[in-house]
Amino acid sequence: MNDKFFDLKKEKQDRIINAAMKVFALNGYRNASTDDIVKEAGISKGLLFHYFESKIGVYTFLFDYSARYTTLELKSNVDSDLTDIFEIMRQIEFSKLLTIRSHPYMQMFLKSCMKEDIFEALAAIEEKRTALSELYDSIYMQIDPSNLVEDADKDMLLGIIKFTTEGLMSRYFREECYQSSEFYEDVTAYIGMLEKISKRTNL
Repeated sequence: MNDKFFDLKKEKQDRIINAAMKVFALNGYRNASTDDIVKEAGISKGLLFHYFESKIGVYTFLFDYSARYTTLELKSNVDSDLTDIFEIMRQIEFSKLLTIRSHPYMQMFLKSCMKEDIFEALAAIEEKRTALSELYDSIYMQIDPSNLVEDADKDMLLGIIKFTTEGLMSRYFREECYQSSEFYEDVTAYIGMLEKISKRTNL
């Protein structure tokens, strides 16, 4: 990656980054096309390759950028002393909200990267992908299930919340009706509903 990319005006940087994130998020590495990226960004293919050299160069840069951005928000906004699963998940979703306000497809891009199965793509991001997964795992380790109803399983509940939030994100993006504040309201509403049926009330 050519460091002169960061000499571009911020608006142009973000336009290129967001265009590439959208194409990779919606198509996966295999089916993502640099032609689609430059069309979405409104730039020439020569300019894209001047800064990133290749498709894998764009992809690697995007993952590094997204992982760093998300890590910063998680570490800044998720309380390390918090143990309540529902509050932790609200803070995680708030952290994601802060990233998608500037980069709408960032979290969907990261989600697709975590499920990527193309060797070239996996090899390029393996170390940073592992680090991001370990950060999430360390946050989930904070959860104390003692405030849940007797038959509530922490891991199953966590899985339901993650499945629900990821499903909502996919629906919003694929229907092209995305509004970050509306998405966050829906996500926290679902978390609140699960909290009502899964949390003990006699504490």
